[in-house]
Amino acid sequence: MGTPVDPTPPFIAAALAAHSNAPGYPTALGTAEFRTAAADWLQRRVGVLASARDAILPTVGSKETVAWLATMLGIQAGSTVLIPELAYPTYEVGALLAGALVRRVQRPPEDAAGIGLVWLNSPANPQGAVLSAGDLQRWVVWGRKAAVPIVVDECYLELGWSVEPISVLHPSVVGDSHAGVLAVHSLSKRSNMAGYRGGLIVGDPALIQRIWNLRRHSGLLVPLPVQAAMAAAYGDDVHVAQQRERYRARRGQLVGALSTAGFRIDHSEAGLYLWATRHEPSMSTVDWFAQRGILVAAGLFYGPTGGQHVRIALTATDERVAAAAARLHD
Repeated sequence: MGTPVDPTPPFIAAALAAHSNAPGYPTALGTAEFRTAAADWLQRRVGVLASARDAILPTVGSKETVAWLATMLGIQAGSTVLIPELAYPTYEVGALLAGALVRRVQRPPEDAAGIGLVWLNSPANPQGAVLSAGDLQRWVVWGRKAAVPIVVDECYLELGWSVEPISVLHPSVVGDSHAGVLAVHSLSKRSNMAGYRGGLIVGDPALIQRIWNLRRHSGLLVPLPVQAAMAAAYGDDVHVAQQRERYRARRGQLVGALSTAGFRIDHSEAGLYLWATRHEPSMSTVDWFAQRGILVAAGLFYGPTGGQHVRIALTATDERVAAAAARLHD
């Protein structure tokens, strides 16, 4: 259903253990070790140049940021938060926690009146769609003109299959300034660290300052041992490549089995999910899978336009994926 099942790499667990004697309070700004490792990773792997001094904050995973960012940025009650047409439910939850309204969109609206924040997700959950540099640039230009922050959840950025995803903070999108733009990242999937609750937010230093001020006064602090583990994870690319190949193999097996079973797979060019349909109500498809001992998520859960799709996760062991594929072939 989306929870990583493969072991956390031993060197990450070792970094956590080595820093377990942590009697002092962590800072909301994060350790210099973490921020430097994150900045190096962003430049090395994502092509993003971000200051370790004032443009990066550690977060308690990415879900915490999605749920509370509207509140952290002071979005006014009654204003509108734009979210993707198909979206992980926490984008809407975060808007509601701030007392805001929600509108699902595919492209920048003509009228920006009353809009306080835009959430994008690329590669997307649930359907694995990827926004191109041009798509992202149109949102950035619109947001800067309307003085509305553009925030992109990029937690699947390193899991591109048929398309290579690009960060909203890449120079080809934002130019030489991150003004009005933020990106959210997570170590849960790329490093099998969901249980550690480690992520980051990066971008416009002015927005980061506002978020930092709220986080430090409200106790939203990432434990020091976790920050040490995060620094270790961001410093290594080998384990990410190995995990990506595990997901690639599982994806190939499931794509073949689903095609044989009569499903069409839409989007799914990146990320950890297959977006599949056989042109019937999604709950009927969920029942069909359940009869074969396979648990999938109804597309309707992610928005009205998902009513004929299901989301199938690649996050199961090789043995369980093989078993599911065999049942689909029967």
